[in-house]
Amino acid sequence: MIKNYNDFLKALLDAGFSMAGGNDEGIYAVIPWGWNDATPYDTPVAWHTGDPEHDPWEWRMRVLDERDDVAYAKVFFKKGGFITKEWYPCFLAARRGLGGVSDNSAGIMTFEDAYMGGKISHAAKRIYDEVEAAGVLPLEAIKQAAGFGKDDKSAFDRALTELQMHMFLTICGRRQKTHNGAWSSTVLCTTETFWTATDGTNEVFAKAAKIAKEEAAMKIKEQVLTLNPDAADKKAVKFILG
Repeated sequence: MIKNYNDFLKALLDAGFSMAGGNDEGIYAVIPWGWNDATPYDTPVAWHTGDPEHDPWEWRMRVLDERDDVAYAKVFFKKGGFITKEWYPCFLAARRGLGGVSDNSAGIMTFEDAYMGGKISHAAKRIYDEVEAAGVLPLEAIKQAAGFGKDDKSAFDRALTELQMHMFLTICGRRQKTHNGAWSSTVLCTTETFWTATDGTNEVFAKAAKIAKEEAAMKIKEQVLTLNPDAADKKAVKFILG
């Protein structure tokens, strides 16, 4: 039973990945929605209270602020999810891998590969180019730099989710807005930047490049079924491949 942040973190590291906002897709979530309203659970976990110890909404950013082995972004069903450093190479290989078991090749697709191959929209490219050039960039700055206006909110949101689902961008923290100190803005960077160590090495991408797509997908599916033996096959495939 998850009663605080440390419980959540231990369960997440053991599982390797998790939906962030409940298990409505039938795969796996460390924390289900609505535990405060569910009488069988005796837990102080409470959503949207601002309490860093007991509010799962706060844990999304807390893991990014305090650790370097957990990623959080819209990576599952266009919704928020966590992936640990241990499992990130498998998801990278499954979604951005170039080769499969049958042809005994591997490697990770670059953004240019994906864009030139028609896998990424032009709107997403505008966003990616600005974030890549800046290194890290707050959400409102991305929108402005990429030329998205007030009437483009839906297009911007779709493109931003697209980049996270394809694992080209990821959330790397939050920053106070300069014009409103009461609110913070989500900050994003490329996944390459997120996983690059201070010495310039990138263990996550190096491991991913050696894993074939099919092998990676199979390994993730085995873990999904370990966490939830009742997970539907079609849902599991969508969970893995995005």
